[in-house]
Amino acid sequence: MDPETQRNIVSIVLILFLAVMVWFISKKAMQNRKDILQKSGPKIAGEDQLEGGARNPQVFEEPDDDALDEMAKLLGEDEENIEQ
Repeated sequence: MDPETQRNIVSIVLILFLAVMVWFISKKAMQNRKDILQKSGPKIAGEDQLEGGARNPQVFEEPDDDALDEMAKLLGEDEENIEQ
C-alpha cells in the first residue's frame, strides 16, 4: 500500500476517534452539570427527603414548664401583665 494512502487512512481514523472522544466527554460534562444543578437547586417542599431525626421524639409532645414560661413571655401573657 502506498505510504500516502496509509497516512490518509490513519488520519481519518484518528479524526473519527477524536470526534467520538469529544462527543463522549461533552455528553458526560453536560450530564454532570445537570446533576450538580439539580442537587444544588432550590428544594421544593415534599420533594426532598430529610435525613436523620430526633432521638427521642416523645419529648416534643408535651412542653415543659420552662417552654410554657418562654411562650408566655413571647406572647405577652406572662403573670405580671395579667395581674395589672
